Amino acid sequence: MAKSAGDRSKTKAAKGRGDVLVVGTKVKEYVRSKNVNCSGELVGALSDAVRCLIDKAVSRAGENGRKTVQPRDL
Repeated sequence: MAKSAGDRSKTKAAKGRGDVLVVGTKVKEYVRSKNVNCSGELVGALSDAVRCLIDKAVSRAGENGRKTVQPRDL
């Protein structure tokens, strides 16, 4: 039986990227609302970018002696 798109994205996430941190359907809807197409790899790449942004925010909060990440840490 062929894998569905959802199964393939879960497999890719498990192989090296970790969990997907963004809602794929919402990302695709937003991109399409701008009258452009969406690559199949966009959601994973965006999730990686979000993960990096969060990691930097966590570091900044720690450097400022806080355990709570705040919007200003972004």
